[in-house]
Amino acid sequence: MIQQFDLSEYPLWTALITPFTEQDTINFNGLAQLVAEQVQANNGILLLGSTGEGLALTMDEQQEIVRFVCNLAPNVPLMVAVGGFNLKQQVQWLEFCNDMPIHAYLLGSPLYAKPGIQGQTHWFDTLLANSAHPCMLYNVPGRSAVAIDPQVLANLSHHSTLWAMKEASGDIAKFEAFRSIAPELAIYSGDDALMPYFAQAGAKGLVSVAANAWPKQTAEFVRRSLAGTYPNLFSQWSRAINSLFTVANPIPVKVLMHKQGRIDCPDLRPPLTHTELTDHAAIDAANHTILSFN
Repeated sequence: MIQQFDLSEYPLWTALITPFTEQDTINFNGLAQLVAEQVQANNGILLLGSTGEGLALTMDEQQEIVRFVCNLAPNVPLMVAVGGFNLKQQVQWLEFCNDMPIHAYLLGSPLYAKPGIQGQTHWFDTLLANSAHPCMLYNVPGRSAVAIDPQVLANLSHHSTLWAMKEASGDIAKFEAFRSIAPELAIYSGDDALMPYFAQAGAKGLVSVAANAWPKQTAEFVRRSLAGTYPNLFSQWSRAINSLFTVANPIPVKVLMHKQGRIDCPDLRPPLTHTELTDHAAIDAANHTILSFN
């Protein structure tokens, strides 16, 4: 029996990193500890997203991670990322995950191909039709090279599994376009720094990188953003968040978590490497700032 959760009660989802050992294997002990920290903060958990380096893992490794975290039976909902460029493989991935005790999917745009409205509609229509769980679509043109067209949401509106949208284009106008064409769809910010703006525009929450390093503090920031009580925090928070994106995500957050003593090593899967971050002053300052928030 899958534990049931009301997804609307989880305004923060942490796009969880994947900790590795120095031998380039998955550090499952470390992963269990990270899951426990998110449970303690009552944050939803997203597995195998871009922050989790999902596309750098083998299919066997992806399955191992999902099985392992499901066996931990965390008392928060689990979301699993679905994405790539081969539609048949993604349907197979859904078939595997549909039998696991998870609660939602993050459906990414197809990579590299840059499909238009019809191609995007076919991609998401197929995935939604094969999903046994609520789905959050992921608009991230910076990674997929094409933005989801708002008309695609209208084309998909008949799907009962279409639950939410993660908007990570950084464009408030795009957010408003999605809201206009799909007013019942829950929209989440995919950008930590823009959460206060998106909250004012009607966002339901945040899918976060920063919550890896600061689980409780990020949850509080989201709560204050949604309540409209963020002004005294915003400028400091924004500067701290920017430190996590000076080079490709998740390099800075992994380096910071290693410095915090929360993962054994900061290693990533190629082509990413922690050696890209040569100056740690910004993340050190950010960590001091965030941990001093009351």
